[in-house]
Amino acid sequence: MYTEFTEEQEMLRASARDFLEKELTESTIKEIETGGLGYSPELWKKIAGLGWLGLVYPEHYGGSEMNFIDLAVLYKEMGRAGLSSPYMSTIVLCGLTILEAGNDAQKDSILPEVIKGKSIISLFLGEPDSGPAGISWKPENVTVTASAEGNGYLIDGARLFVQDAAIADRFLVPARTKTGDKPENGITLFLVDADSPGISKARLATDAGDDQCEVIFDNVSVPTDNIIGKLHEGWAPLSHAIRVGTVMLAAQMLGAGQRLLELSVEDYENRIQSGTIMGVEEFNEEYITNLRKDIEGCRRTVYLAAGKLAGNEPCDFEMSIIGDWSRYPG
Repeated sequence: MYTEFTEEQEMLRASARDFLEKELTESTIKEIETGGLGYSPELWKKIAGLGWLGLVYPEHYGGSEMNFIDLAVLYKEMGRAGLSSPYMSTIVLCGLTILEAGNDAQKDSILPEVIKGKSIISLFLGEPDSGPAGISWKPENVTVTASAEGNGYLIDGARLFVQDAAIADRFLVPARTKTGDKPENGITLFLVDADSPGISKARLATDAGDDQCEVIFDNVSVPTDNIIGKLHEGWAPLSHAIRVGTVMLAAQMLGAGQRLLELSVEDYENRIQSGTIMGVEEFNEEYITNLRKDIEGCRRTVYLAAGKLAGNEPCDFEMSIIGDWSRYPG
């Protein structure tokens, strides 16, 4: 069970905060929001150089072999700084799925490029479901189909709000290759080049300025060798990566909440000193006290869930709580 940071985790936290405070200024964030890409390629290269992209990957592929608690520490700092990047789609959702399900040849060719920051992969799953437990993806969401054709498959379907689609060089596509009694059965994962004939993309305007698109696959031909994992059995490895992503999004929200608390306390203290807060001290103190409690509850749950994921332990209870905080990335 998580109790406190190790010395290595504290070093990671401190170095990440120092780097992001220097590199991710308000002007840089504004440039990213208005730049049309949803991220900074220059900053992405620097992050790759720091080893952040390979944090939880084996050394064999150029990674650091750290665990999901370490990744949550990093994600908290990225959330605190307001970093927008293709980390979630490329490193967490797609990369971890390929790490778990891909064959040796696929992993040897794909993962080093991902860890070096030279390849961006977008998950072609589109808009998740929204419900009382927050936002989540379910196997019922997989409506894209793949039909056998010659020595490969033809993929058909369209999705809205596909993250990082405009900047991706490849898509990881969950497609239904067989219908059955359970929606999680019959889903196959395909790795598809983003410039393949039959793929069209239209960027969607978002308040956050992130990279989201409507993507259409119209009879896109994919060879059998591009199947990641086993035929009809793609949902299990993908769902594991989604669970990791959910925890990391909560860690990101934890960092954003921490920054909100810091700014709220700073504003409150400045207003007290200037004498402009007379008559509303109690309201402000109550707000800050409740915010502290919420952040502490989030912190404990996030790191507990990350620790259980790192130890391959069940964490359904923690995930049900985290679901209320997590939102698919930007």
